[in-house]
Amino acid sequence: MTAIQPHGGTLINRIAEGQAREELLQAAADFKQIPVNTWTISDIDLIGVGAFSPLTGFMNEQDYQSVVDRMRLADGTVWSIPITLAVDDEKAAELAVGDKAALVGAEDGVVYAVLDIESIYSVDQTAEATKVFKASDSEHPGVKKLFERPSNYVGGSIQVLNRPKPTKFGEFYFDPAETRRIFAEKGWKKVVGFQTRNPVHRAHEYIQKSALEIVDALFLNPLVGETKSDDVPANVRMKSYLVLLENYYPADRTFLGVFPAAMRYAGPREAIFHAMVRKNYGCTHFIVGRDHAGVGDYYGTYEAQEIFSNFTAEELGITPLFFEHSFFCKKCGNMASSKTCPHPKEDHLTLSGTKVRGLLRDGVCPPPEFTRPEVAKILIEGMSAQVSS
Repeated sequence: MTAIQPHGGTLINRIAEGQAREELLQAAADFKQIPVNTWTISDIDLIGVGAFSPLTGFMNEQDYQSVVDRMRLADGTVWSIPITLAVDDEKAAELAVGDKAALVGAEDGVVYAVLDIESIYSVDQTAEATKVFKASDSEHPGVKKLFERPSNYVGGSIQVLNRPKPTKFGEFYFDPAETRRIFAEKGWKKVVGFQTRNPVHRAHEYIQKSALEIVDALFLNPLVGETKSDDVPANVRMKSYLVLLENYYPADRTFLGVFPAAMRYAGPREAIFHAMVRKNYGCTHFIVGRDHAGVGDYYGTYEAQEIFSNFTAEELGITPLFFEHSFFCKKCGNMASSKTCPHPKEDHLTLSGTKVRGLLRDGVCPPPEFTRPEVAKILIEGMSAQVSS
């Protein structure tokens, strides 16, 4: 069995190197500049290394409209989230199709990439919000972010000249070409990807290990880009993943690497996006749990699983593994789900996220049936550090 094909058939590489990079850097001094924030810089990097294959840059109007309307690029390739570059009216008026522009860090002045401008267009952000997020109110964090951006987008291919330096977890950054090589060297033919922006509790552990029973390895790929302010900080989460893997997972069948993207909170559409990206990293399977990438009550419990039925297995090219809500059943004496446990809710140990956060904030370990004590200890320490800082 050969390695899984990247999405679209080719692992994109838009990183300029050597002489070509030097020449572009020199030329970029004369190009019009577009300031970019940390979110866009992470998108630039992920396009550059092929994590967002088959994208070679920011979406032009045709691809954008097609993705918003039908979750496909203009050529029909499955893609569910617009990857766009927003500019204000003044900047849009300065730019012209056919020009090159330098994408420059707003805070550090670094030239991250050069963009070949193929398209300059204005969008209806309310329509984008309604279709992508299934919401149009600013209470939704993804919609809020969208409405904070200008409604002019610039599309075109990029060449990456500088990459952001990881400020932490540097040893856990792997480009798709690297994870593919590592999986091949380890002899893993079937790898399941798991996306998370939260600590891993027993319910997550149960579905990860259930998946691990049918594949060669687990790729734990936590998102460490921008998240909501009330999400557990990435450094605390990383410590909790490490202690969990060390104590409860087989070292020769697990691999931890970070996903440096921003969280979109687009629920069902983001589940498709997360699966396509993990395919680029070399995963053959992808876990989709309840309310994947959801927020609040915006999405149905299993909507992120149902959305996959819009596409054929061939179009997806990665096998989604759907799991129900899992819990510890006192009667069964183990972790289970409604598929495997016959007992009523009264026998199930379930704690809401709010309840767990309350316990941790008070320095109380949740029951070991809910979370591993080693993980709880790290989360308690992290929360007390947040409160005291």
